[in-house]
Amino acid sequence: MKRAGTLIALASVWLAASVQAQSVVEARAQGTFEEIKQLLVIAIEGQGLAVAHVAEVGEMLARTGKDLGATTRIYERAEVLQFCSANYSRRMVEADPRLLAFCPFGVGIYTLPGETDTVHLVYRRMQAEGVDPAAVEALAKIDSVLGEILKDTQWR
Repeated sequence: MKRAGTLIALASVWLAASVQAQSVVEARAQGTFEEIKQLLVIAIEGQGLAVAHVAEVGEMLARTGKDLGATTRIYERAEVLQFCSANYSRRMVEADPRLLAFCPFGVGIYTLPGETDTVHLVYRRMQAEGVDPAAVEALAKIDSVLGEILKDTQWR
């Protein structure tokens, strides 16, 4: 966290019309992977949540790509930080037990080969069709929390 100038470039992802149509929300941050990951963990914890698991997706894809004959390197680094909330999860599955499919919540963080000091942050929108209003409300709250986590993943 040595860079005092670390800022999230939220660009158009926060425009309501644009975000509504997306199934994946993305923000970009300037800094190193480790700096932004540390800020992401702080933002998650700031919501009263704790990271339960870090899935090292980039390493897995690089390792298994060789077995598949793939030569393209997709990520420089890529991880998914997974976490849950007893409060939000309970409201969500009480409204509709099928929404267990959204657990655990997660934010992906990755860098691309050749991009210097740009870190991407992504999460799946919490939206489902054909659910009752209580489920829609629970999903909207979780989606809002995930959006706040991305916004808070910036230098304070």
